[in-house]
Amino acid sequence: MIWFISLAICCSVGFILFRRNTIPSRSPLNSYSAKRLSVVIPARNEEHNLPQLLQSLREQTLQPFEIIVVDDFSEDGTRETAESFGVTVIDNTELPPGWTGKNWAVWNGYSHASGELIAFLDADIRLAPSALESLCAARERYGGAVSVVPYHYTEKFHERLALLPNILGVFAFTSPFEARNPTKGLYGSCILVDRADYELAGGHESVKSELLDDLNLGAKFMKAGIKVTNLIGHKLVSFRMYAQGIRSELEGFGKGAVLSASSLSLGTILLISLWLVGLLVSELFVFAFDTSLAVPLAFGYFLYMAQMIYFVKYIGRFGIAMILLHFLSGLFFIVVMLYSLYQVVVLGHVAWKGRNVKVGGR
Repeated sequence: MIWFISLAICCSVGFILFRRNTIPSRSPLNSYSAKRLSVVIPARNEEHNLPQLLQSLREQTLQPFEIIVVDDFSEDGTRETAESFGVTVIDNTELPPGWTGKNWAVWNGYSHASGELIAFLDADIRLAPSALESLCAARERYGGAVSVVPYHYTEKFHERLALLPNILGVFAFTSPFEARNPTKGLYGSCILVDRADYELAGGHESVKSELLDDLNLGAKFMKAGIKVTNLIGHKLVSFRMYAQGIRSELEGFGKGAVLSASSLSLGTILLISLWLVGLLVSELFVFAFDTSLAVPLAFGYFLYMAQMIYFVKYIGRFGIAMILLHFLSGLFFIVVMLYSLYQVVVLGHVAWKGRNVKVGGR
């Protein structure tokens, strides 16, 4: 009986961590309608992703004042693709000492932007037609900096292995224990800020050497007394990551898997650990058919499975097969953590988009 109770308790804390912090429904244009909105998109070898994002920007109910794509030394048709949509394209200049590549690209994009509101978007983002209008309304409602954890669309098997890392990521950004965390981070794929707030916090220049620029930027906003609000994209903001293959997926999750925990509050860390331990123990069910623990572990396994079915309605499309076989995502998560630990502790740098980025800061 103790196993049944323990696994049920571990699973139940997921409902404490997960909050349906979706983007509020858009409201009639308010004071933000008078503010010019600049969209900045750092892009390194993104010719396959940019068309979907730029087309979705064309279809927005609230049209940006300007769209700036920063070509970060791409080796494909990134520049030509962006230019075909008629947006402003600037070349990222040589990386100065002390800067990471993305931070420098984003900073250069900001330097060329003239809007009072600035949206920083990754190239793999997809926006529903009312997304920018709803985001501006959300920023008007909450104030400060607003970021969005996008809904994750997947198509291939290797992409769906990201089920567990995605759930944990949403936990980290929706946990109620993060509300007053002085080092509360932002989710870097989609950030909307007021220019004055961004400059007061020091912008990306203040985190220029940080590998986890989004988490550290959020902490800078908090330090400056500027509120940070994290929402989930659900039906408005989505992305499809790592379609290129499992190597890019491993690098993507591995670059921050170990380091990101340091920005979380103790309450969030403890509850995520409790939920994760229960999950990984229950997943031993697939290897324990002939043991006395088979029944309680099976109970835990299917309990977590039912919970995941609820979570993924808001988190992403991973397919029912991956939810049924969620132990595969658990194994992938363990590989990601070991790879991340190896890079951080042994190598002192992480691999990402053809660059080795030195581990610095926290």
